[in-house]
Amino acid sequence: MQGGVMKRIMCVRDLLLRGALFACVFSVLTGSAFASIVIKVDKPTQTMTVSVDGEMRYRWPVSTGATGYSTPIGSYTAFRLEKMHYSVEWDGAGMPHSIFFTSRGHAIHGSNNPGMGTPRSRGCVRLSLRNAETLFNLVETRGVATAKVVVAGADPAGNWAPTSAPGTARALSGSQSGRGTQVRQRRGPFGGLFRRRPR
Repeated sequence: MQGGVMKRIMCVRDLLLRGALFACVFSVLTGSAFASIVIKVDKPTQTMTVSVDGEMRYRWPVSTGATGYSTPIGSYTAFRLEKMHYSVEWDGAGMPHSIFFTSRGHAIHGSNNPGMGTPRSRGCVRLSLRNAETLFNLVETRGVATAKVVVAGADPAGNWAPTSAPGTARALSGSQSGRGTQVRQRRGPFGGLFRRRPR
């Protein structure tokens, strides 16, 4: 009789140990400890650090949300990559090398907009075009689900207005009716650097 009770106790103990082991492994696999890429965005200093397998590899200036468009703080898992995304909310603005991290549409993406190093975006995290391409390629190679995005800190003090790219003026020939040469602002995302999505 005692032997049967002991066997049951041993069986229960084994099940509990296996359950604890499974819970530990599951926690590691789903937590930030499993992330091979950790992207930290520090809003007060407007910088991003990128760590790969626990080792810091990059440190870049960024531009987070301007006043009224604050980039949301928190810890996120990247879930979608788009080499060239066009914003529905912002008049088809081009967002090259986009890494989406919130369901509301916040992404890390490339930009040639002025004001890098200050909060000038409409909520996304802007990087220079070259740095955004580097990060995108790294995340694409490792797998988007292995990238964690951590946005921390308060917005810098002051009233920051969102910026768009500087316009490029170009001369257009006037008609033969003698209207002369006109100078017209180039339209489109990033001052015409990226084309709008074809309709």
